[in-house]
Amino acid sequence: MFFYYGYERMILMSDVSILRDVWLEELKTGVRTTQQLFSKIEPQQWSYRPRENMMSLLELARHLALSPMIHLAILQEQSEEEVHSLEKTLNYQTAEQLSTLMEKGYHEVESYMKGLSTEDFLHKKTRPFYLDYASTQSKWLVEIVTHVFHHRAQLFNYLKQLGHPVNMFDLY
Repeated sequence: MFFYYGYERMILMSDVSILRDVWLEELKTGVRTTQQLFSKIEPQQWSYRPRENMMSLLELARHLALSPMIHLAILQEQSEEEVHSLEKTLNYQTAEQLSTLMEKGYHEVESYMKGLSTEDFLHKKTRPFYLDYASTQSKWLVEIVTHVFHHRAQLFNYLKQLGHPVNMFDLY
């Protein structure tokens, strides 16, 4: 049995893996339910913008679909130029393309996080180009999940405003 010692208590390495897997399962739920929401969008609705100072439906969907992959690039300390280049090369237009992209990003995040040792997952810090401080890989995983759920909620609201019959069951 392996143990991780720190913070004046003992944590089983398997407990860390369980928590990591719970967060990955939540991310997977966010991806799956976002894909279901994407499938409800009609082609003529992509240009919908609730207000002039808000993203269009297509801009929001792209941002959401790219979120896992972009966060991974950022947590791996890619430069601002590299991240923007990645965003530009993945300029997808359809629900199917966006769903595939988001799923690919999920699998890349999953592979990266599961490939980390317990020590690295809990303590390795990386700094994004836009902040003066670094965060642990475990905190990055929480950030990715919360960011996906934040924008999924926006997508849900856009669909409601467009008259789609979405409800809480579309989120689980």
